[in-house]
Amino acid sequence: MKKYNLTLFVSYVGYVIQALVINFAPLLFITFSEEYNLTLSQISTLVVVNFTSQLTMDFLSTWYVDRLGYRKTALAAHISATLGIAGLAFLPQIMPTPFSGLLISMVLCGMGGGIIEVIVSPIVEALPTKSKSASMSLLHSFYSWGQLLTVLLSTVFFLKIGIGSWKILALLWALVPFINGILFTFVPIVPLVKEGEKGLTVKEILKVRVFYVFAVAMLAGGAAEQAIIQWASAYAESGLGISKTAGDLLGPCVFAFLMGLSRVFYSLFHEKIKLINFMIGSSALLMISFLMTSLCENPVLSLSGCALSGLAVGIAWPGMLSLTSRHIKNGGTAMFAILAFFGDVGCIIGPGITGWVSDMAGGNMRSGFLVSVIYPLMMLSMLLIICRLKRKRRI
Repeated sequence: MKKYNLTLFVSYVGYVIQALVINFAPLLFITFSEEYNLTLSQISTLVVVNFTSQLTMDFLSTWYVDRLGYRKTALAAHISATLGIAGLAFLPQIMPTPFSGLLISMVLCGMGGGIIEVIVSPIVEALPTKSKSASMSLLHSFYSWGQLLTVLLSTVFFLKIGIGSWKILALLWALVPFINGILFTFVPIVPLVKEGEKGLTVKEILKVRVFYVFAVAMLAGGAAEQAIIQWASAYAESGLGISKTAGDLLGPCVFAFLMGLSRVFYSLFHEKIKLINFMIGSSALLMISFLMTSLCENPVLSLSGCALSGLAVGIAWPGMLSLTSRHIKNGGTAMFAILAFFGDVGCIIGPGITGWVSDMAGGNMRSGFLVSVIYPLMMLSMLLIICRLKRKRRI
């Protein structure tokens, strides 16, 4: 594995970048609303556009990854992410309306994040590691650490320099994908499907009935994760009356830390823990955390529920990728792309419905979070179906 250490490093940073393109803009939602006079529905649209762009890249990935290869595709992803993050700083000023400029930036960010999401997991899955599920969980923990770094460093910047200088911060953050994209051009990459074997096509995967159970669980996991994190900062500020600094630290920051912690925990103790049991327990805990966030009037308890959901949802995405890989052999790029597609559908549905329901409830975000309890319930149901199929030896 020594010769692949740099491959692992740039893959880890790739997930940091994905966290950056998803989580930097939400820290500025209130700022966008005040500076550009945006409504909650317009803010929700920015979230939806980001994930729709990711979704489009997922959908097209089996076509462009096979033709370009992983290296060129990775370079394109990093260029798109760089332009998207930097575009937040200047596109609102040069486009006909600030909202249209933000939309373009979110499209570019979503495209970069979507491509990274599709290619990084199979790149790491192909490396000669001892435990695939542990490696996958550790890889996805870097999304959490990226999320944590995005919130912490941005908060420090806002405190020291001032929220009015957020455009400078956007340009500084754009350097991360720019530099990592250069590194990606040099690292060794291993083919996911072994020589002499053939990966399944999209059509072949879609003919496997049990695949849809995994896909729905991915959708529910993405919806649950993003329903909380995309609105945590805004909820703390407007819903609980907490300052932006405290809201960012106690909401998204603790969420990201606990989500990363759960992923590292599994990667360290995977030999003693049955993955599917861990995921079932996490799904039940996630339902409780959503109810705490939406129903508790006490700000401390409500934010505790928000943060606890990070611990509960951490294993959902990497765990489902590992479970699917175990039960569908030689899925290849197509399988990871379709799973990412369903996951991103959830990432659109989750925060989108939370924002729209909150808007219809007169800006009451508790209503949006209460509706979102359906996502962990869906995930739990799919996991129980998987257990039943395993007992009957159907998978």
